[in-house]
Amino acid sequence: MEYWLLKTEPETWSWYDQCDQVVTSWDGVRNYQAANNLKAMNVNDLCLFYHSGKERKIMGIVRVIKTYYPDPSDSRGRFGMVDVTYESPLPRPVSLSMVQNSEDLQHLALVRQSRLSVMPIDYQSWHTILTMGQHSL
Repeated sequence: MEYWLLKTEPETWSWYDQCDQVVTSWDGVRNYQAANNLKAMNVNDLCLFYHSGKERKIMGIVRVIKTYYPDPSDSRGRFGMVDVTYESPLPRPVSLSMVQNSEDLQHLALVRQSRLSVMPIDYQSWHTILTMGQHSL
């Protein structure tokens, strides 16, 4: 199993939308590095659900339930998407500043490549973030 972080602007698609809809397609990615990360995802991989924009915080966890397939909103056919399902909330959302202030998380793309919308999270960092979010492991 691999771990990821998915960013979304809450005005477009929020954690609360995900909770209500349960299953959704993670579409609209138009960055090649982020798209390659989507391509690397497998069924049952877990993803941190991150509100970008003004909020800048990790809200919860979703699980990949369908691997990469073409995004019909891409008229050129260059990009794809995955399907995810609601898994669980973080009892305490983890803010970007909390991540930035953790010495153990300085290597993450969330800190180093702030505009990347889909990024890998290593096993140790995953557990660090869940602990910060008061999530039972």
